[in-house]
Amino acid sequence: MRIVEIDTRNNRQVEAFLDLPFRLYRDVPQWVPPLRHEARLMLDRKRHPFFRHSQAVFLLAEERPGRAIGRLAVLDNRNYNEFNKERTAFFFLFECEENFDAVGALFEAGFAWARERELNKMHGPQGMTPFDGLGMLVRGFEHRPAFGIPYNLPYYPTLVEAAGFHTCGEIVCGYLGGSYHLPERVHRVAQAVQRRRGLRVVRYRSRRDLRALVPQLQQLYNDALGGSPGGVPLNDEEVRTLADQLLWFADPRLIKIVMKDEQPVGFLFAYPDVSAAVQRTRGRLWPLGWLDLLLELRRTKWVNINGAGIIEKYRGLGGTALLFSELEKSVHEGGFAHADLVQVGVENDKMQRELAELGIDFYKMHRLYEREI
Repeated sequence: MRIVEIDTRNNRQVEAFLDLPFRLYRDVPQWVPPLRHEARLMLDRKRHPFFRHSQAVFLLAEERPGRAIGRLAVLDNRNYNEFNKERTAFFFLFECEENFDAVGALFEAGFAWARERELNKMHGPQGMTPFDGLGMLVRGFEHRPAFGIPYNLPYYPTLVEAAGFHTCGEIVCGYLGGSYHLPERVHRVAQAVQRRRGLRVVRYRSRRDLRALVPQLQQLYNDALGGSPGGVPLNDEEVRTLADQLLWFADPRLIKIVMKDEQPVGFLFAYPDVSAAVQRTRGRLWPLGWLDLLLELRRTKWVNINGAGIIEKYRGLGGTALLFSELEKSVHEGGFAHADLVQVGVENDKMQRELAELGIDFYKMHRLYEREI
């Protein structure tokens, strides 16, 4: 066995890196492949905005030449480290057969690369942008993941822990049936906070309208969310790239912004789930995969609640009830039978408790790992 640092200009090596999970998950009906063009973009040092400010290495464990059994990406996110005054490396895109020697060799190569850059700990799985799915699945393997949320084989946590990592955080996903109704008091509080605080919920009719809002959303994220510990502000190029990716799947009716006067102070992002179509097309949009995905946007009975937040100033004043009220409206107005609330941090104790009291079933869990290097 050998560890290969792939040359991202070498198509054969890039294909070997991208193809490995298709072999590992070929008999796993729950797995949803990534969109091939987005997966390839992550390895494109000329086009992905991450490489304007940061570095990454992509490693393959080969049992013999041409036969990969494991892979790993290690990131030196300089924007993150400068903003948070840390020296943290991140691991990402980890996949491997159940082979402890291969995992140990992959991570040792990753540690060596990180140490050369004077980084002193490794954290993950965590990707290049705040919107890459976080963590490693540890509960809920029997369920299909929401589109874009990580899925892995059940033995992965054991492999990572054997490489010396310990748990440093957990993230849950919640299920809500389409027939569910919030207690009426939640809607009354939502209406009251809009009147008293001068808040209003804005909806959009077209993707063009949503795109025009992107600069304001960037400011909202950077001011309210990116400034929290462990966050990192988004630059203009990163926001444009993310908007291109997210708006492709957006149903404008499901994107809601909470406004105070003309300033956005909160948001609810929901997307029709296209996972079934991505499974059928094996992540390929061409030549006809894009048509299947467009049809799935209209016929799916699943909706993914991919983000909800309101600036701290309004959270204890009924703002959270406003988000819950709009969440229910999104599910019912869209005619969805199932809703997946994706990746709520366990450290967000208050929101998780409130959601559980409202009947949300937290049925999946992802774990984040860390170790000194």
